[in-house]
Amino acid sequence: MEVGFLGLGIMGKAMSMNLLRNGFKVTVWNRTLAKCNELVAHGASVGETPAAVVKKCKITIAMLSDPAAALSVVFDKDGVLEQICSGKGYIDMSTVDAETSSKISEAIISNGGHFLEAPVSGSKQPAETGQLVILAAGEKALYDEAIPAFNVLGKKSFFLGQVGNGAKMKLVVNMIMGSMMNAFSEGLVLAEKCGLDSHSLLDVLDLGGMANPMFRGKGPAMLKTDFSPAFPLKHQQKDMRLALSLGDENAVSMPVAAAANEAFKKARSMGLGDLDFSAVYETVKITKQ
Repeated sequence: MEVGFLGLGIMGKAMSMNLLRNGFKVTVWNRTLAKCNELVAHGASVGETPAAVVKKCKITIAMLSDPAAALSVVFDKDGVLEQICSGKGYIDMSTVDAETSSKISEAIISNGGHFLEAPVSGSKQPAETGQLVILAAGEKALYDEAIPAFNVLGKKSFFLGQVGNGAKMKLVVNMIMGSMMNAFSEGLVLAEKCGLDSHSLLDVLDLGGMANPMFRGKGPAMLKTDFSPAFPLKHQQKDMRLALSLGDENAVSMPVAAAANEAFKKARSMGLGDLDFSAVYETVKITKQ
């Protein structure tokens, strides 16, 4: 299967590499074309524009940073819409709001193409090891056709029905994750302030009902002030904002998520946006002085 891939950030690069390693022919595009070089060294072809990638490939996948980027790649000059047509599928794996996903879907389908939203749960390491969780919604026939690629990219795929459901599920998941990271950060600082050993706290948490891969994986690095970006904090804050908007639309009170969003916004104002989302820990450390 030949697959197009638009967007070679932390996630897109790892996902494209997985497809190449597993025998897929991949044509890549990135706004900064120099980012394609490493993929080319592993056998990828380069498309000069999103339209050129879509023209060449039956299925094109996008993994972009935010709703504005997702819309730009589709609607701008030399974008996806210029070449999407009958028999071609477009799969947007970016994390966007349901309204953005629906707008893209309508445009793709009105031009004769097929659309699937498929945001993923997981960050850099799961992307590198093909252990993402794929949250797809849209045209079931395209989902079935994409399963060979999804089986390489993820450990499990869900088909969630109509367009918008995948976007909503991803936002709910990331909202919970961001809220948990804030509570975890507060707990680490509180333990230290009380004179407790932070590493002992990590061991206690890992042996109880709150044990989870995020605390286990992020905790030791946080204590060493290692915030190498697996999932950039600026993207986590964007997802919190979109989740809160979804809460507004559905009249759901979300005070915990709102407080967590404020912490991520503070972290961005401190210049931490490009670091891992666990760098929100630094905002709590400041308040203990």
